[in-house]
Amino acid sequence: MWSNQSGLDSFRLFPSNDDDTKPQLGFSSLDDSPQIPSPLPPPCIEVLPSQVSSSVKPTLESVNLDGLTLLKGRVSTHDVFALSNSDLVPGKYEGGLKLWEGSLDLVKTLRSEVESNNLSLAGMKVLELGCGHGLPGIYSCLQGASAVHFQDFNSEVLQCLTIPNVVANLPVKSQSPGADSEVRFFAGDWSEVHRILPNLQTDNRDSNPSLGYDIILMAETVYSISTLPALYELIKKCMSRPHGVVYMAAKKYYFGVGGGSRRFISLVEKDGVMVASLIAEVGGGSSNVREVWKLQFKSLDR
Repeated sequence: MWSNQSGLDSFRLFPSNDDDTKPQLGFSSLDDSPQIPSPLPPPCIEVLPSQVSSSVKPTLESVNLDGLTLLKGRVSTHDVFALSNSDLVPGKYEGGLKLWEGSLDLVKTLRSEVESNNLSLAGMKVLELGCGHGLPGIYSCLQGASAVHFQDFNSEVLQCLTIPNVVANLPVKSQSPGADSEVRFFAGDWSEVHRILPNLQTDNRDSNPSLGYDIILMAETVYSISTLPALYELIKKCMSRPHGVVYMAAKKYYFGVGGGSRRFISLVEKDGVMVASLIAEVGGGSSNVREVWKLQFKSLDR
């Protein structure tokens, strides 16, 4: 089993003055005042690399994944959103500036799948949902994916963190692996963002089932019970049929918000369209086990 890496975040339930170098326990919410209706989600837009933030510059740090070194930026929620001590503000900020443990679990799993010939990313169309730092998508680029599209709830996360991370990690010479991947960035809520993702045409899926993404990646996206149905429906709209695959890294249970990998897998199994298999389990020395799951369509006629 893999051990926890320093510099990673677990979800935390209570605020802390610590920075993101110390593991936490659950989600923190900025405001404990009585609940008010959630604000409307931000509009769904494509964020161009030229729109990278000029005012917030991430500090780059190395992350060693058993011999594979990637770079990840560090920026604060205060600098980007004028928030402090918060991992989640529903409808405004969904934790994309943190590097969660599941993101690195997912990169390790993808690497293991590639090395064991269970997966080839070369020439694949890849979508990373809730990308944040975007390390799984970046790894896909380095493995020769033809297209990697990064999605996050917040355009600010893409502008201040994801795009700089991609630029820092990917080679610039055209002959290098990953340099020729089509890389694009999309912001928006899971219930609407499919409308701007390219090459989906979901209304015509039955007549052209090969549309969509070959591989969908997501790490730590199943924390909130209320968002699970929208996330699952988005996956079905985006996933190429019949051979598309989803790799999902998550904790079994997220304290304070109620979601988790098993809750999401229960939703998938109840729907009956996909089959899910557990391919990695990460103890990490804590009671909350982390998992990596693989989802595929059950049969060619669905």
